[in-house]
Amino acid sequence: MNTRPPKSETIITVRGLKNGFGDTLVHDGLDLDVRQGEILGVVGGSGTGKSVLMRSIIGLQTPMDGDIEVFGESTIGRDETEATAVRKRWGILFQGGALFSTLTVAENVQVPLKEFYPGLDQRLLDEISGYKVVMSGLPSDAGPKYPAELSGGMKKRAGLARALALDPELLFLDEPTAGLDPIGAAAFDELTASLQKTLGLTVFLITHDLDTLYAICDRVAVLADKKVIAVGTIPELLALDHPWIQEYFNGPRGRAAVASTARHAAREDKA
Repeated sequence: MNTRPPKSETIITVRGLKNGFGDTLVHDGLDLDVRQGEILGVVGGSGTGKSVLMRSIIGLQTPMDGDIEVFGESTIGRDETEATAVRKRWGILFQGGALFSTLTVAENVQVPLKEFYPGLDQRLLDEISGYKVVMSGLPSDAGPKYPAELSGGMKKRAGLARALALDPELLFLDEPTAGLDPIGAAAFDELTASLQKTLGLTVFLITHDLDTLYAICDRVAVLADKKVIAVGTIPELLALDHPWIQEYFNGPRGRAAVASTARHAAREDKA
């Protein structure tokens, strides 16, 4: 787990968030703060609204009630010009990559560049997208390929390249290691941590992968009972007696993640 000291500035502030669909209430009075420069893991059981929370923050879901601020600016009820100024400062990797199937990897990366900077010439677009492709861990010849030609792990990296296109300060990752084998998942975790450190990113990371939580997250936010019931380091969460937290972190998968982290640390010490 990361040991970077938390920074005091709050990048995302959520207060009193309420979301629902029909008669189903997903969030009711949810509060959350995300600190500058941290990797915050967001966990919770099925139906707790992890992705709905992210979509609310980025403006794809209109809450029933509550306040959301990103970089000190409200993201609710903004006009298009005001919203665009904030959206330029974040990048998003949706589940599965969410690539446009009819566009090449390079063209996918260029989509946000063309949206926010329509005056860029094609040569510069090609240069930027090529750089982002390599930054995401893909081979340089991946740019001309279509999503159908990529493996699952490569699609996620291509989606990450697109999320990094605008040099964001804030990165949203929705289940980035889902469906990857353990080696691929660990490699993606290492890439995320490296990019966070190199680029000074703040990362909002939805995951169910305990290895990811132990390996790279500074703090973890737990969604249950329609709220964020706890936020803290894993040792701080383990000190709580909430049944879901105890079952999640102390179950077989949690113990396996602890053992894996210990083995990794031992290998680093020997190196």
